[in-house]
Amino acid sequence: MLIWLAANLVVTTLLTGTLFVPGVSFGDSLVWIVCGTVLGAIVLTLVAVMGVRTGLSTMALTKGSFGLRGSIVPSLSNLVILMGWSWVQAMLAGISVDYLIHAWTGYSNPILFAALCQALVVLLAIFGHVGIARIEPLFALVIVSIIIYVFAVAFTTHPPADYFAIAIDPALGMDGAIVFDIVFATAISWTVLSADLTRTARSVRAGAAGAAIGYTTSTILAMTLGVTAISYVLLEGNEAIPFDPTLIITAFGAPLAAVMFLSVMATNTMVMYGMTLSLQHAFPRRKPLPFLPTALGLGVVAVIGATWLGLLDQFTNFLATIGALFIPVFAVMIVDYYLARRRSYNREILNYKGGKYWFTRGWNIGAILVWATGAGFYTLLTTVWFSPVGAALPTVVLSGLMYWIWTKLARISEPEGVESRHLADEFEMAPIE
Repeated sequence: MLIWLAANLVVTTLLTGTLFVPGVSFGDSLVWIVCGTVLGAIVLTLVAVMGVRTGLSTMALTKGSFGLRGSIVPSLSNLVILMGWSWVQAMLAGISVDYLIHAWTGYSNPILFAALCQALVVLLAIFGHVGIARIEPLFALVIVSIIIYVFAVAFTTHPPADYFAIAIDPALGMDGAIVFDIVFATAISWTVLSADLTRTARSVRAGAAGAAIGYTTSTILAMTLGVTAISYVLLEGNEAIPFDPTLIITAFGAPLAAVMFLSVMATNTMVMYGMTLSLQHAFPRRKPLPFLPTALGLGVVAVIGATWLGLLDQFTNFLATIGALFIPVFAVMIVDYYLARRRSYNREILNYKGGKYWFTRGWNIGAILVWATGAGFYTLLTTVWFSPVGAALPTVVLSGLMYWIWTKLARISEPEGVESRHLADEFEMAPIE
């Protein structure tokens, strides 16, 4: 549970909460945050349990449903998403540093500081990721102290009734369905790591409870803080600029900038390290790509991308991309594992080639088609056919139903009574040609 509390008590989740008010009311924001978090946590927990039962990472598990070669589709999509998160984190760190430097010296260059922060992250990911992993939970405690401080300042300055009375601005084009999709996409963005973070749990029950309770608690707290902070800014008579860390820093003091910097840098280091590991194992090779060249290559892209500060203005579109790419992936994985495979994968999922997960030359064509259809459907619902219930839930239903039909047509199944196996101890590729 602690690892999930630490993972999502981060600045990006806090700032996500600043996207909602005054597009929707303070009260409605809280309701949709809870709904989106709880339903998103169900998907996250189901994938986390797959990790506990098999001992495999999330991307390794995609081989069971997408095929030994087809898994490259979600793996490369994962790299795109992690790189985007890395850029966002570096930008937030750079903006925080820029705020402090400007306050002390008058010099301001957020693009330069973002690039420097990202370069430091690359070095930490290569040489210091173990130490960062150990101290990252401490930053969650720091964020908790910030939460207490911000809530205390906000609600002692203005009574709760003032927050609930903030007028809605319809011109912003925000509604409850959009808020739900953003919150749900946040859960999906963490689901790509859910099996990785949970697979070492002592038991399935402990892993499921830790993921569900830890993620739900941390996300609701962090996003509620963001909603409260942006509402406080409005009540103080200032302009509310969503996903702008300087707005929060200005409102609540410079020490918050230092805390934001440390928290974001720690989280981003683990994102960079995880991205390197993902790319190492993304391709169907007998041996993974070498760590150092892979990390340096990704590092160059990460540093260059960190200078694109305009991405922060497109953050909701970035979350929509996450939803489009990964909601169909997890719908396919869940139907494949829990319904078709009766909660069981065998050691052939570890093969380099051949076996029951080889499908058609390594590709499960049905899973790929469902993924593409689901991604296109989600995109249509967010850009052309605006659904009154949002895009996330219809995409889950469509993708899951389509893949369930495919499993029947392709006769993808396991016999009754099949036993689940913990495969982490067998993680050597079988020499099947």
